[in-house]
Amino acid sequence: MTHATAPAPPHEVAILALEGVVAFELATPSRIFESAHERGAAPLYRVRTCTLDGGPVRTGSDFRISVDHGPELLAEADTVVIPASFELGPVFTEGRLSPELEWALGHIRPGTRLVSICTGSFVLGAAGLLDGRRATTHWRYTEQFRQLFPKAQLDPDVLFVDDGDLLSSGGVAAGVDLCLHIVRRDHGSAVANYVARRCVVAPWREGGQAQYVDAAVPQPGVEGTAPARSWALERLEQPLTLGQLAEQCSMSVRTFTRRFRDETGQSPVQWLLVQRVQRARQLLEHGDLTVDRVAHEVGFGSAASLRQHMQTVLGVSPTAYRRTFHGSP
Repeated sequence: MTHATAPAPPHEVAILALEGVVAFELATPSRIFESAHERGAAPLYRVRTCTLDGGPVRTGSDFRISVDHGPELLAEADTVVIPASFELGPVFTEGRLSPELEWALGHIRPGTRLVSICTGSFVLGAAGLLDGRRATTHWRYTEQFRQLFPKAQLDPDVLFVDDGDLLSSGGVAAGVDLCLHIVRRDHGSAVANYVARRCVVAPWREGGQAQYVDAAVPQPGVEGTAPARSWALERLEQPLTLGQLAEQCSMSVRTFTRRFRDETGQSPVQWLLVQRVQRARQLLEHGDLTVDRVAHEVGFGSAASLRQHMQTVLGVSPTAYRRTFHGSP
């Protein structure tokens, strides 16, 4: 007699709501992770919220929230998420934890995955967890972050950073990108795409925070560089030059390059590299082409070149990526 295998227990996610928590970032992990499940199956995550003392806290909006848990919840979590707050006190001004926050964070078990959204990264920095580690935060606060946490390897240009058991996102909606990335990392692209459709958000956004930094708005009637991007996406397998891309927009190479960076936060060459890696990911996940053939299909020319670029962008080889995600749910 065969027995059905019991479903794995859901991954435990604890959200730490601090005084002045930003309501959007507080709700983001719940909305994304609670939408993650295989069709008709049990949820893959259980998400619960706690505060430093189990009591209510003010949000950055005109309401307070009450929770059912105090810091003891952090000891049960597989992943702890710290959303943004603009009332972080000594964390934000001096780069140190308050005694209450230090005591609460002490409940977290070694090996727990830690995630920050927006200015939540200041808490990780003040706890000394980002020394020598890669991280990001909202682009408005990068200089302050550098001054307070000079040992952190800050990358202010990206939407999020995955440094293994420490993950951080840029401002506000970048938390959506990071949570979707975590679902993708845990359960594959098919589940992450399903969550994105349910939440009516893009499963993957191009570029980084640089495209959202205050910049001059183009004059009315000035053509952007979108036609070149659309043209290039249909020809990724071909060798594409800056001159060809600029020609699609009737611009000089210099003007095209400047406007392209203004619009995407990346150079044309960087953007092409990312698009080719993304196309390679799709082929590795959903097809059976050899790695060498995938490399040619996306314009890298050789398996060695594809391996180098995937290692740079994703930190993983094509073979390892396919082993993880091919045929995943």
